[in-house]
Amino acid sequence: MADRLADAVSPYLRSHAANPVDWFPWGDEPFAEARRRDVPVLVSIGYSTCHWCHVMSRESFSDPVIASRLAAHFVAVKVDREEHPDVDASYLAAAGAFTGNLGWPLNVFVTPEGKAFYAGTYWPPTAVGDIPSFGQVLDAVADAWTARRPQVESTATAIADSLRQSLDGHTAVSGEIGTGPFDSAVAELLAYEDSEFGGFGGAPKFPVAPVLLFLLERGVDAPPALALASRSLAALSGRHAAPGQPTAALRDRLEGGFFRYATKRDWTDPHFERMLYDNAQLLTAFTRLAQLDAEARDWAVEVAEGISAFLMGVMQRPGGGFASAQDSESSIDGVRREGAYFALGAEARAAQEPPPIDAKILTGWNGLAIGALATAGFVLSRDEWIVAARRAADAVIDTHLRADGTLVRASIGGRMSSAHATLEDYGMLASGLLDLATATGEVHYASVARSLIDLTLGAAGSGVFGVPGGADPVLVAQGTAIENDPSEGAYPSGLSALARACVSLHLLGGDPRYREAADRVVRRLLPLAVPRPVSFGATLAVASALTQPIAQLVVVGEDRNSDLADLARSRFRSGLLSIVVTPAQAVRFAVAGFELFDGRDREAAYLCRDFVCRLPIVEAPDLAEALDLFR
Repeated sequence: MADRLADAVSPYLRSHAANPVDWFPWGDEPFAEARRRDVPVLVSIGYSTCHWCHVMSRESFSDPVIASRLAAHFVAVKVDREEHPDVDASYLAAAGAFTGNLGWPLNVFVTPEGKAFYAGTYWPPTAVGDIPSFGQVLDAVADAWTARRPQVESTATAIADSLRQSLDGHTAVSGEIGTGPFDSAVAELLAYEDSEFGGFGGAPKFPVAPVLLFLLERGVDAPPALALASRSLAALSGRHAAPGQPTAALRDRLEGGFFRYATKRDWTDPHFERMLYDNAQLLTAFTRLAQLDAEARDWAVEVAEGISAFLMGVMQRPGGGFASAQDSESSIDGVRREGAYFALGAEARAAQEPPPIDAKILTGWNGLAIGALATAGFVLSRDEWIVAARRAADAVIDTHLRADGTLVRASIGGRMSSAHATLEDYGMLASGLLDLATATGEVHYASVARSLIDLTLGAAGSGVFGVPGGADPVLVAQGTAIENDPSEGAYPSGLSALARACVSLHLLGGDPRYREAADRVVRRLLPLAVPRPVSFGATLAVASALTQPIAQLVVVGEDRNSDLADLARSRFRSGLLSIVVTPAQAVRFAVAGFELFDGRDREAAYLCRDFVCRLPIVEAPDLAEALDLFR
């Protein structure tokens, strides 16, 4: 048996290297082998901090009997969903035809041509009630492949055809969008709210950060949306939980980070993995809540401080980039258990080894963290948070940005993954860099973001955006790649992330083609998003921003902590860009082609609408009055 995973970049793949299963990594080779042997392929997808992935590895993939069945009847492929999100998205969509209980580990049986014909998630080692054992599933699939091949192949073809046509029948929105779609979305979310315990729906319960950010985007003009966001953030952070416990709801009170989800409706019994994307988005959400809700400001700032401490103290690597996640399991006194570390008090915790970190640096997720720390640091005057964001941005630019302008998807310890970057990498990194440019006044970050966006626009083909260099070649060859996948889940899709970046870039630079690109994406996705707002929060947030007047507040001055600068930091309104720059920085923005800064060489505040600015304002009370009237 070849040991193909031992030297993988992915810690998840390396964790399976000792299995008796003859694993292949993702690529052409396993499918060629399946064609040679005329057997189906098991594509098993997970990630290194996934609790049930660990469980299935121990129970089934470490079992020599299971390994023997797999070797006899299948080719087995192990995929890190964080390294290959496009592969995960393609097979997750196909798996929806077989189970409504989607998640990870995701085990998909596919033809040698890569088309799915059966799928599921976790299967136990022995049958439990109506749930078959994994061995029984393998036997049934192998039998279907040999005894009912035409039916299997027909199913696979039908699913592939259905996925390719999944967006058909949805007509793009035309004309003025108005507030109607957002009022409907907020009403739908209010109806879905758990009125007893907060948050949305029943168990399991997730933070759904993109949805909270949409509600906060609507917060100034829609008080019910702000109130719903405030209640939800209070619930998932354990705002009213009894003091003295190390955790409250999804929050670790000692180290500050949030867990991925709760298994119970009342936010108890979490799954304890801590994801970079959740914590980055929640940092932005609590920052916005502190700006919008005076009554919530103190506790929202406290939670934001905890998240920032977690990001900088636990997740940031020595090289500057942020790790992708922290495991849910840890060894306490030699016994490996989920969540045991987080039940300990501060002194006992200090004596134990913390849960392992997946040190993979993912480009897109780092963009989320860069933007969150930059925004929170700017708004809450925490310079050290902005410094951390700059360290990460510089590290990602130095190591993940190739000479031709394209991006690397992932790296670890300086080793680059061969996985193709996706739209989410371009969109999330561009958005994060634009937030950092706004927080620091450094045009370099905005220029890099503009180049990334331009590459995706240039690679668009028949869509609005395209992946520079093309999508994953295996998926393309199989015809199973999902072009411009709109699905969001726990974080923005590549489309919604790029649309947001385009809105920010337009506000900063004035080129209307960026806003037009965002508008085209939003109009295409709104028919999907409005009926299902809990699944399309990021799309709705961008769409809401596009309906707002185009407005900017540029404060020019040597003192970044002046009264004028403080006003720029404190005010939030959807569609308003606030930036503080020195006179020299304003000149550099103008030279780089960001027309908003042309002629802004006098120390003053410039309040602009549609890129037409009022006379310079030099006194803070005058700026405050102008902002109050500026709707």
